[in-house]
Amino acid sequence: MATDIHGPVSTVEGPAATPAVRVEGLTRAFDGRPVIDRLDLTLRPGEFTALLGRSGCGKSTLLRVLAGLDRDISGTVLVPKRRAVAFQAPRLMPWKRVWRNVLLGLDGRPDRALAERALNEVGLGHRSGAWPKTLSGGEAQRASLARALVREPDLLLLDEPFGALDALTRIKAQRLVAELWQRRGCAVLLVTHDVDEALLLADRALVMRDGVIAYETPVGLDRPRAVGDPGFGPLRSRLLTELGVDEPAASS
Repeated sequence: MATDIHGPVSTVEGPAATPAVRVEGLTRAFDGRPVIDRLDLTLRPGEFTALLGRSGCGKSTLLRVLAGLDRDISGTVLVPKRRAVAFQAPRLMPWKRVWRNVLLGLDGRPDRALAERALNEVGLGHRSGAWPKTLSGGEAQRASLARALVREPDLLLLDEPFGALDALTRIKAQRLVAELWQRRGCAVLLVTHDVDEALLLADRALVMRDGVIAYETPVGLDRPRAVGDPGFGPLRSRLLTELGVDEPAASS
C-alpha cells in the first residue's frame, strides 16, 4: 500500500484497498491552530460510519481531506482511488441540465445513458432533462447523489447531505441512502449533527472532539431501524453525553 506523509492524500485501487480508509497522525492547522490534531481513523470496506461532533470540531475538514479537496496536511492518509462526495448544498450548475450535472468532472465524453442510469437509481430518471432551478430540494439532493454514484465509488463521503431538507423529505432521503449503500456495498462516511440519523443509518458512530476521534461505538441494531427500537435509547443517550448534551429528566 502506498502512503504519503506530509503531503497529498494517497490512493490505492481495487481489492488491495483494505482497509477502505487509513489515517494516522493527521494534522490540519489554520493560522497555526490545529483543527485536526494527530487524528487516527480506520474505515472498513463496506462499512457505514457516521461522524458526529459540535460545530467547528473539524468534521467537515476531515471529510474534505479524505475527498482530496484539502491537501495542506501532515500525517498519513490512505483512501481508495474511486471516491465521491455529496455536500449539504447540491451544487448543481444552473446552466446545465440535470443529466449534464451528473456527468460533471468525469473523464472523457460519457454519454447521457450513463447519467440516466444513475438518476434512475435515485428515482430521478424522469427529470434528467430538467433545469436545476425546477427541482425541489429533495430532487436536487438526489441529483447530487446520482453525480456521486456515477463515479462507482469505493468510498462515498456525505457532508450533512440532508441538513437543508424538510423533515419528511429528509426521512425519504435517509431511506434512499440506506438502500443505495446496501445495493452498492461501498464504504460510507456520513458527517452529521443528528444523533438519530447516525443511529438509523450507521454500523458505527464516531464522535470528534478536540481534533481527534474521542469516542466510538458500534451500532448493533437490526435493520430496518426505528427510533423506538430496543437498544436505540441507550445508544442515543450515550452519544448525546459524549457530545455534551444533557437530556431532560423524565417527569414523574
